[in-house]
Amino acid sequence: MRLVIADDSVLLREGLVRLLEEEGHQVVAAVGDADTLLDAVAEHTPDAAVVDVRMPPTHTDEGLRAALRVRADHPAVAVLVLSQYVERRYAAELLSGSSGGVGYLLKDRVSEVGEFLDALERVRAGGAAFDPEVVRRLLARSAHVDPLAALTPRERDVLERMAQGLTNTSIAERLHVSVSAVEKHVNAIFDKLGIAHTTGYSRRVLAVLRYLGS
Repeated sequence: MRLVIADDSVLLREGLVRLLEEEGHQVVAAVGDADTLLDAVAEHTPDAAVVDVRMPPTHTDEGLRAALRVRADHPAVAVLVLSQYVERRYAAELLSGSSGGVGYLLKDRVSEVGEFLDALERVRAGGAAFDPEVVRRLLARSAHVDPLAALTPRERDVLERMAQGLTNTSIAERLHVSVSAVEKHVNAIFDKLGIAHTTGYSRRVLAVLRYLGS
């Protein structure tokens, strides 16, 4: 199959390329960040993409969000997430938002090369391949999830001041940071709380309501 590999670790990325090519697959692109992954998928339209969760610039969830973009924009491209981490919110979206062609494996729990290759083949064929530990963690947190748990301490500080009715400029003055830094935190808050642009609704107000409700 034709593959795109996305992992910020050069050693792991090159190791995957060598392994997959030795198995007869064609790696059309091997990249180290989410934006380049999206470009590579758009350019090559591979059969599948193998994606890490944490990649530049923030090393939090860029890879997994890019995987969801790939599934949305290129539904014929299968996606296998291969990571050390379970990013719960986006992993749940990946698990529930697709009828097949997706997988999520934990690097430390892949004990055999054949296991990884079998999972990749299964995902490419339209099936699913989820590590039981990934599913267990999602189910364990699904009932009582703190909506603010994903926020950093600084993002919580910004959200608290948003709830006080302060503008970004006032928040920047209170926290002794730049206005642009506050804007980045606000956008991160919207993203982590899953508040998308919706006509007729203020994202700022919705974020404050989430904060008060928590």
